Amino acid sequence: MEQSKKNKRKIFNDPVLGFISISDDLLFDLLEHPYFQRLKRISQTGLSNYVYPGSTHTRFLHALGSTHLMQLALQVLKDKGVIISKEEERAVVTAILLHDIGHGPFSHALESTLMEGMHHEKVSITFMNLLNKEFNGELQLAIDIFLDQYPRKFFHQLISGQIDLDRLDYLRRDSFFTGVSEGNVNSERIITMMNVVNDELVIEAKGIYSIEKYLTSRLFMYWQVYFHKTSMTAEFYLIEALKRAKLLTKKGVDLPASGILKYFLNKSDYSNLTVEDINKFAQLDDSDILSALKIWQNHEDKILSILSKVIIQRNLPYSRITSQPISASELKKLQKKAADFYQVEDGSYFVHQNKLSIIAYEDKKDPIRLVLKNGTVIELQDMDNQVFIKDLKRKISRYHFCIPRGLESL
Repeated sequence: MEQSKKNKRKIFNDPVLGFISISDDLLFDLLEHPYFQRLKRISQTGLSNYVYPGSTHTRFLHALGSTHLMQLALQVLKDKGVIISKEEERAVVTAILLHDIGHGPFSHALESTLMEGMHHEKVSITFMNLLNKEFNGELQLAIDIFLDQYPRKFFHQLISGQIDLDRLDYLRRDSFFTGVSEGNVNSERIITMMNVVNDELVIEAKGIYSIEKYLTSRLFMYWQVYFHKTSMTAEFYLIEALKRAKLLTKKGVDLPASGILKYFLNKSDYSNLTVEDINKFAQLDDSDILSALKIWQNHEDKILSILSKVIIQRNLPYSRITSQPISASELKKLQKKAADFYQVEDGSYFVHQNKLSIIAYEDKKDPIRLVLKNGTVIELQDMDNQVFIKDLKRKISRYHFCIPRGLESL
């Protein structure tokens, strides 16, 4: 009896965007691939659930949502007369589906920690190239668009730009799962205002206030969620725990961990990223890190034990965000006090200061362009009736500081 063909037409019920349809064989096969399925086990917002308990959504959901918004945007553009071939449509949807495939455990929290000096976008393109070979070159146009090497610039702008579909999904999605309503942007309204002039993405001028709302929402989400002092402190301790684990491993200590995590604890040179590195990375997810931390709580190395307990038991240190940094000399004094407090040789694992900066709208880098009713294209900041843009172009910097409780008043 002939085996029936697998149904590759799927509908996902997304709590944020509703029903998401996948009706392309290539997209379905990419969704089913182990490289992509791993994203179900990668947190979208790191350790933000330490502050917002509902923030447990995954990179998989975000990739699906971005894909759905891309499909909506392409339909809007085609309805407005923009010529988009079937090959281009499939390629740009594929590119947005895979845009975050290179994220490691806890998303940005451990970026460049497990694979030193390796940004997730470089890992993503490496994954894409391997998939391209596996799928006999079907992803080449998607890769060209992802790398901004395709002449029709608006395709890349829809994936990565000042007002791309990646941001339109994650702002709304992260707002939904954290419960922070300030980030709830009207993605459909913005998408319906999109158009293309000279193969570049533009927004119809009547959508200016939706754009300003989007930019202010992104700013508020950074300060209220992504730069929240508590989740940033948890992520700092997570990074320090992995750094300590790598140092101990380098010294010959055999730390209990999954075989996959051990591979990355033992290796430090990624100047020549190998296929083995990528295939190992494709098996690594949040669970490898959490299970190791649970065991390391009782390790004889006091620094590793303390760091692990802080994360697993959520016994977080004191933290604050201020407009002025403390001096380097004062920071060293506090690190020495932390070393004495815990009776360890190095207190820098526990006292930390980091500069945080955000510009809501970078007008010098790929500015948002508006098209007037007469067809004239102008940059957003040059519109007469804009309200907040001048303020949104200003860089805002703050300093995140954390120290063990009991030492903050010393």
